[in-house]
Amino acid sequence: MASRRNRDRNPARRTPWREPKPRILCVCEGEVTEPEYLCAFAKLPRNSRIEVVVEPGAGVPRTLVEKAKERKQKAETDAGQKKDTNLAFEEVWCVYDIDEHPKLDQARVMARDNGIALAVSNPSFELWFVHHFRDSPGMQHRVNMTRILKQVLPGYDKHIVFGRLEPGYQEAKQRARSLEERAEADGDPGRNPTTGFWRLTESIRIASLYC
Repeated sequence: MASRRNRDRNPARRTPWREPKPRILCVCEGEVTEPEYLCAFAKLPRNSRIEVVVEPGAGVPRTLVEKAKERKQKAETDAGQKKDTNLAFEEVWCVYDIDEHPKLDQARVMARDNGIALAVSNPSFELWFVHHFRDSPGMQHRVNMTRILKQVLPGYDKHIVFGRLEPGYQEAKQRARSLEERAEADGDPGRNPTTGFWRLTESIRIASLYC
């Protein structure tokens, strides 16, 4: 009788195994606006492997890239020592504005040589927010870009309410992408106004779809 019960019993159901979602590091120059947006955006697909870091005192893009390089290398070292590839970052991004920073070319070269992607906004990150509500206002000084943003997003003061921006994400992505493509076609990538921030958000969104 016992042997029959054993034959009829269904095998134990295996616990489903899923590949961890890609780990992405975002190193920001801004201390408020960019991190707030990225943290809120990463919560939409519930990807806990998106790490947003503010580097206080980084000062210039070159220093920001150096900090990102250090974090990337440390994660790779930890992954090797602990024999756990999940500790390494699949992608590392630096987020900054053109502003009037020196040594921008050095920052780009260092990022390229160390496998670090850049999400650069010209003239400022506020352009990305403007894209959630309207087409490009054309070439602007950063002060004017903030003024335009306040017209379409009343009450803006660096802190954001993500729920006011989320509905316009797809439009913002398309507008930013079109601007970048036109600038590259004209042989003037990164010109004012452009922002590569849409590539970072899309990378986070796509990485969060992995099972």
